[in-house]
Amino acid sequence: MSDLFVISAASGTGKTSLVKALLAALPNLVVSVSSTTRAPRPGETNGVHYHFIDRHRFESLVEQGAFIEHACVFDNLYGTSRAAVEESLASGMDVILEIDWQGAQHVRTMFPNAVSIFILPPSRETLRQRLQGRAQDHADIIEKRLAGSCVEISHWNEFEYVVINDSFSTALADIVSIVRARRLLRTHRPAELHQLTASLLG
Repeated sequence: MSDLFVISAASGTGKTSLVKALLAALPNLVVSVSSTTRAPRPGETNGVHYHFIDRHRFESLVEQGAFIEHACVFDNLYGTSRAAVEESLASGMDVILEIDWQGAQHVRTMFPNAVSIFILPPSRETLRQRLQGRAQDHADIIEKRLAGSCVEISHWNEFEYVVINDSFSTALADIVSIVRARRLLRTHRPAELHQLTASLLG
């Protein structure tokens, strides 16, 4: 049985880096590539980091019901492909969605068993430093992201798990533990356990 993991955080918290490390640490785990109308940042590749599309195409996909969730963040549109997620889950892969709190709310209505994880920064000053250290945005965008972080963070208590990204290695270990614990659920591997217990019980 495959799981859908929803991971959310305010911009600059380290979510993307943690998800990348998580994918490297565990097998049978994929991240759903979202579609967005924003321009690529330096180093981003279409189809790898995001599917970069124009607003007209995005709105057409919304009308077709192609997204599990979609939201407007800092004047840009983001959406998660329903077909891609369902295909990955059906193939036996666990799927990660990197989405904001709005998207997480929508996903929970469609996938009530989705595992939700929220990542918090250790302090507001650390969040500011990380946003500035990325050197990807102008100062006015950084201030806009900081202001928006208050809204994002205010929804932390809607998530099952909360991880504080003070130490990257510790935060990664915490998220790995969540995924591994989920995979150990009895209901997730009935065939394996029935076969083993039958042999043990003679």
